[in-house]
Amino acid sequence: MLEARLQTQQRSSQNGRETSLWSSGFGMKLEAVTPFLGKYRPFVGRCCQTCTPRSWESLFHRSIMDLGFCNVILVKEENTRFRGWLVRRLSYFLWSLEQHIPPCQDAPQKIVESTGVQNVIPGKAPGGAGEGQVPSHVKREVQRILGHIQAPPRPFLLRLFSWALLRILNCLFLNVQLHKGQMKMVHKAAQAGSPLVLLSTHKSLLDGILLPFALLSQGLGVLRVAWDPRTCSPILRALLKKLGGLFLPPEASLSLDSSEGALARAVVYAAVEQLLVSGQPLLIFLEEPPGVPGPRLSALGQTWLGLVVQAVRAGIVPDATLVPVAITYDLVPDAPRDTYHASAPLGLWTGALAVLRSLRGWGCSRRACVRVHLAQPFSLHEYTTNARSCWGSRQTLEQLLQPIVLGQCTVVPDTEKEQEWTPVTGPLVALKEEDQLLVRRLSRHVLNASVASSAVMSTAVMATLLLFKHQQGVCLSQLLGEFSWLTEETLLRGFDVGFSGQLRGLVQHALSLLRPHVALLRVQQGDLLVVLRPGPGLTHLARLSSELLPAFLSEAVGACAVRGLLAGRVPPEAPWELQGIELLSQNQLYHQILLLMLLLPQDLLLPRPCQSSYCYCQEVLDRLIQCGLLVAEETPGSRPACDTGRRRLSAKLLWKPSGDFTDSDSDDFEEAEGRSASSHAALTSSSSSAACSARCSRLLRRLPPSSTRASCQIPSRATRSSCSGS
Repeated sequence: MLEARLQTQQRSSQNGRETSLWSSGFGMKLEAVTPFLGKYRPFVGRCCQTCTPRSWESLFHRSIMDLGFCNVILVKEENTRFRGWLVRRLSYFLWSLEQHIPPCQDAPQKIVESTGVQNVIPGKAPGGAGEGQVPSHVKREVQRILGHIQAPPRPFLLRLFSWALLRILNCLFLNVQLHKGQMKMVHKAAQAGSPLVLLSTHKSLLDGILLPFALLSQGLGVLRVAWDPRTCSPILRALLKKLGGLFLPPEASLSLDSSEGALARAVVYAAVEQLLVSGQPLLIFLEEPPGVPGPRLSALGQTWLGLVVQAVRAGIVPDATLVPVAITYDLVPDAPRDTYHASAPLGLWTGALAVLRSLRGWGCSRRACVRVHLAQPFSLHEYTTNARSCWGSRQTLEQLLQPIVLGQCTVVPDTEKEQEWTPVTGPLVALKEEDQLLVRRLSRHVLNASVASSAVMSTAVMATLLLFKHQQGVCLSQLLGEFSWLTEETLLRGFDVGFSGQLRGLVQHALSLLRPHVALLRVQQGDLLVVLRPGPGLTHLARLSSELLPAFLSEAVGACAVRGLLAGRVPPEAPWELQGIELLSQNQLYHQILLLMLLLPQDLLLPRPCQSSYCYCQEVLDRLIQCGLLVAEETPGSRPACDTGRRRLSAKLLWKPSGDFTDSDSDDFEEAEGRSASSHAALTSSSSSAACSARCSRLLRRLPPSSTRASCQIPSRATRSSCSGS
C-alpha cells in the first residue's frame, strides 16, 4: 500500500509538472526562427487549362490574391443592421433572422408529369386509367418515392438550426476560414445563370452541415446536400431532408428489369432535373464517408454527378457550373469514431451526445481551426465537349493486360490508352458506356483538383515530424526549426497551408491539439523534450500525417522506382551498401515508374485524365532531380542534348531560301533520337543504395542550389527545365 501510494504521488507530481509546462506556454525562452509564411504563398485551385480554357480566363478573379480570409463563424454587432447593448448579446439570433433564404419550390406535380415518369407509368398500370391520366395508386407510389428523396426546406427550421449551429461551432473551433477571393469567383459564376454543383472531399460527417452553413452565410442560398443513406438513421434522415438533404430511395438499387426500380430511377431523374431548373445549388461528396474501407472515389457521388451530366446532355439545362471544394481540419471532431461510423448509421440522439461529448472534452484549450477551399469554377458543357474530342480510340485496362496475361504479347502496355479502374456506379445510372466513361473521368479530374487545393494544417506538419522523423523524441528548440523547414518544403511544392502567424505560437497550438498523444519533459539544459506517448494514438497521428502525402507523392513514387532498379542489381544475400556512382537509364526509370502506376491504387495517385502517363513519369523524374536524389548525366562521347548548335556549320549554310527544304530540322531527328536513348540518369556518389533506401522512407531533405542540381542535362523536357534552372 505504501508503494502504491508513492507511485500515485509520483505520477500526480509528474502530471502536475507537465500541466504547468503546458499552461505556462512551455515556460522557456527560445531563439526566434523566422518562418517562410510571409514571403511566398502559392496560388492553388485554378481549373485545367487543357480541358476548360474558356473557364480558365472568364471565371477567374484577377485580384484574388489581394483579398484576405474571413471567419464565417465570427458574428458581431457589425454583421447585423442594428446597434446597441442588446444587439451585442443577441447578435447570433439577429444574424440568423437576416439570412436570405430563397423560396425552394419543390413541385411534385411537375415530377409526376415529367417525360421519364410518364414513360414508366404504362408499365405500372396496364389497362388502367384513360390516356393522359395517372392512376391514383401510381401517383401515391411516386409521392412515396419522392418523400424518400427530398422534402421542402423549412425556413424557420433553417434559421433555428443556423443559430444553434453557430453557437456550437464557436465552442468547437477557433475559426472557419474562407477566402474572399474564392467566394468572389463562385458568386461571379452563379450570376452567369447556370446552376452550381459543388463537388467536395469528405473528411468528416460534419462536412454536410458545415459547408452549407458556411455558404449560406456568404449569400449563396440553401444548398441541397446529397447524403449517403448508410450514415444516417431514419429520424436523422427526416430532419436533414427538411434542412435541404437529398437521399436515394432504396428501390433505386434494384435491377434494371424491376418495375419498382425503373419507377424510382425515373423519379430521381425528374427530381434532379427540377432541382437544376430551379437554380438551387447542389453539394455532392466525391469521396467515401470517413472510416469506410475501399477506394477513395465514392460510387454514390459518381451516381449523383451522372444525374447532373445526363440532365445537361439531354438539354434540360444548357450548362452547369462545377466547383471543386476541399475542407481540412486541425483535428476532425469524429476522427476516433470512424470505425463506428463505418459499421452503424448515426442517429439523432447519438449525434447530440457526440456533440456534447466534444464540447466537454475539447474545451477552450483544444479548439481547432477549419479551412474551406473553393477552387476555380468551370463549365460542365465545355469540359464534356473538349473531353469527347480528345478521347479517340481508348481501351480499358483489362483490354490492355489481357494479351500479356495470355502470352500473346510481351511488350509493356500502352499506358497512353484509357485505363478504367473506377468502380462501376451500379444500376442506378443507366447511362451509355460513353457517358459512364465521361463521369468517371470527370470525377477523377475534380477530385484531383480538390486534393491539390487542400490546405495542409499545422497538426499534419507536427504529426509528420514526430511520427516519421523523431519517434524517440526531439528537443523543442530543434522542433521549431524543423516545423518551419517542413512548411517551406510544402509551400515550394505548390501546396498551401492553412495557418499563419508566429512560429512559436503555431508550434504551441499544434502541440496543444496533440496533447493526448504527446508528452513534454524538461531536460537539464533548460530545453523541453517532446516525446510521443505509446498506444493507439499513433494511428491518429498517422491519419493526420497522411494529409502531407499528396505534396510528396511523386518523390515517393520515384524513390521506390530507383530502389526497385537498385534491388535488381544486388544479390539477395549481399549487403545493401554500394559505394560509388550507379548509372540508371532514363528508359529503365520510365519503365519502372509505369509499372508502379499500374501496381499502386489509382485512387491514391489520382492522375489527371487529360495528362499523359509519360508526362507523369517525366514530372516524377524532374522532381527526383530537383530534390537532389538523382543527377542527370550524358553518356561519354555524345553531344550534350541541350547543345542546339549545328555541326559543321562551314558545310551547311545557316540561312537558305524559303523554297529550299534540304536543311530542315527533320534531318537530325535520328541523331537526336540516339542521344535521347543513350542518355542516363546517374545516382550521385553520396547517394548509395543505402542512402536511397533511407530517402525512400524520409523524402524531406533540404533542396540544394539549382546550379548544382542542373550540372548535367537530360534530353526531352527535363533538359529544358534543367538548363533553364541553371
